[in-house]
Amino acid sequence: MIMLKTPVEIEKVAAAARIVADVLESLREHVRPGVTTSDLDRLAEEAILREGGKPAFKGYHGYPATLCTSVNEQVVHCIPRRETVLKEGDIVGLDLGVYRNGYYGDAAVTLAVGRISAEAQRLLDVTERALYEGIQAAVPGKRVSDISAAVQSFAEARGFSVVTDFVGHGIGRELHEDPQVPNFGTPGQGPRLKPGMVLAIEPMINAGKGETKVLGDRWTVVTADGSLSAHFEHTVAVTDQGPRILSEGRGKRQA
Repeated sequence: MIMLKTPVEIEKVAAAARIVADVLESLREHVRPGVTTSDLDRLAEEAILREGGKPAFKGYHGYPATLCTSVNEQVVHCIPRRETVLKEGDIVGLDLGVYRNGYYGDAAVTLAVGRISAEAQRLLDVTERALYEGIQAAVPGKRVSDISAAVQSFAEARGFSVVTDFVGHGIGRELHEDPQVPNFGTPGQGPRLKPGMVLAIEPMINAGKGETKVLGDRWTVVTADGSLSAHFEHTVAVTDQGPRILSEGRGKRQA
């Protein structure tokens, strides 16, 4: 069942999502060669606690960390490790959730480690823009699949593949709520978008084919063909005035 949020509830989601945005922004300066993904995880948790939030992912279904840190061919759900050292030319996805005062916020970015290849930069640019294409479709009267189709058509028209094994989701009192928000589909299908819906829209786009596989730790998802993958995400409220991005810092663009 899709739970519509009141204006007060949306502000509570926004408060959690602002912490997510602030922490992700603070991590940008630490993403550089020689830093471990465990270092980033520690910094993220410390920052969340300072802001009065709690890590949303830590302990969720047994997940052992605050961040998900996906490097190069890794797609999502990658556990930060001391032995994973970032190097020049890598890309790293940082996926973060925060719980505060009964509500959740969730967002992700994929960042360059030093200078990266033109192919990798194009993947990052297209995936981020695909996110905003999806957000622009999050208006009352449209349907969930209009978001999905906007993401898919933008990415595929530029030669990239959409991951179909993992999807976005509703968010609020729970980290994962109805409805699911795929990054693929035919327009005009699925639940109708209404004011008060809050969605985590999160394209996962591969440079190669869209297929993925899960590694032996039962968390880490990688591209099946070893190609690069990027992940961007925002928590978005559907309002009468259009989509409101709750997980974007001050001065950042709106959809």
